[in-house]
Amino acid sequence: METKLIIDNQHVPASGGATYARISPTSGQSVTVAAAASVDDAVKAATSAGLAFKSWSLTTPTERRRILLKAADVLEAKMPEFIKAMANEVGASELWSGFNVMLAANLFREAAGLATQIQGETIPTDKPGTLSMTVRQPVGVVLSIVPWNGPVVLAARAIAYPLVCGNTVVLRASEASPRTHQLVVEALLEAGLPPGALNFLTNAPADAPEVIDALIAHPAIRRINFTGSTKVGRIIAQKAATQLKRCLLELGGKAPLVVLDDANVDAAVRAAVFGSFLYQGQICMSTERLVVDAAVADEFVSKYAARAKELPAGDPATTAGCVIGPMVSNENGARLNALIDDAVSKGAKLVCGGHADGAVMPATILDHVTPEMRIYDEETFGPITTVVRVQGVEEAVRVANDTAYGLSAGVFGHDVHRALMVALRIDAGCVHVNGATVQNEAQSPYGGMKHSGYGKFDGRAVIDEFTDLKWITIEPENQQYPF
Repeated sequence: METKLIIDNQHVPASGGATYARISPTSGQSVTVAAAASVDDAVKAATSAGLAFKSWSLTTPTERRRILLKAADVLEAKMPEFIKAMANEVGASELWSGFNVMLAANLFREAAGLATQIQGETIPTDKPGTLSMTVRQPVGVVLSIVPWNGPVVLAARAIAYPLVCGNTVVLRASEASPRTHQLVVEALLEAGLPPGALNFLTNAPADAPEVIDALIAHPAIRRINFTGSTKVGRIIAQKAATQLKRCLLELGGKAPLVVLDDANVDAAVRAAVFGSFLYQGQICMSTERLVVDAAVADEFVSKYAARAKELPAGDPATTAGCVIGPMVSNENGARLNALIDDAVSKGAKLVCGGHADGAVMPATILDHVTPEMRIYDEETFGPITTVVRVQGVEEAVRVANDTAYGLSAGVFGHDVHRALMVALRIDAGCVHVNGATVQNEAQSPYGGMKHSGYGKFDGRAVIDEFTDLKWITIEPENQQYPF
């Protein structure tokens, strides 16, 4: 499969015809040959979006809604293409691909409903005969930098919300999933989005710093939203700060699932298996820490390990029905193996799974993990999770918060009021009582605390992210001034 850039609704090659290949970590074969954008290409995309903003920002709510609703239908019709592309490019199972498309289509429809909700307010004033009010206006061009791990839904939110607020978008796709991200853009174009309102860039990994620098510095770009690692997010925020441009950052996570002493253990195990091993644990809100009360820990770990061992594994590109597929790169395997060795050498117990072979790794659980081990707070982003045993509610809360991250969390307990009190004390952008850490609904605000970033996607919160609030007064022309 070959992909090109999309500028002004035209599929075009990169400058000089430059390309790069996305290589499968398991077969070693090229699965996508993508256009490798240069700085000149990036400038063209941003300039085009800046020109398109002049007309797109004046479109009516009905027109924006119509396009987003149609795009949702087109997206769903492309389901087989997404399943194939995601399996080849990022090792996604049909289950994870289907989730992505379903969530993305729902997101488009939810975003369409926001078209008439972008509202200001009137403000009481002491000035006689004066009307004081606020209006929300689109900001300009939004640079959206999206990752490979939830490629459909994360690209959809990075496109739909800025567009419905009247902005135009430059989508810088992940180097690992160029075809998948291109399919999302093509759905918008097929739905009738005008030229320049959404431009699509891919670049070779080595060219990323200079391409992104050029985009952030471009005068048409007024907002940056980035989803990815905390390390890169910090760099993006620093570069944006030099240009005085606002960011929305959704970064790494180390999500805890707290299992209290009165929890329904079987229910907690089901949530833990889903949250830990969906898409090989390569989701920002994957359950990476099981904080389990000692009173139920033995039962929980036994049932959890037994269920994890039953999960079917394989390569989704060739094997239907597998849950545990390959990780996105071979380098991840070596990194996770080092974390396992460190933890076991310091007293952790390997109760399920084991070392990775390149990008291939079984569902793996480490019990009796303690703060001295690197894996206690390092984000794993693979099919491996940890169990930390605690005594009572106070220690459970302390351990749940003993991390630099704060994206998602869960709490299991039969006494729902007590579980709710625990949820309120956990430092995370979302906490689910008697539910998995991996959850998403387009009508609910989503974002992190601490090193997991700032700003909110989804729900009405996105209106603040992608509009400027302006104060306007209408005053009598013959009013008198003090001098």
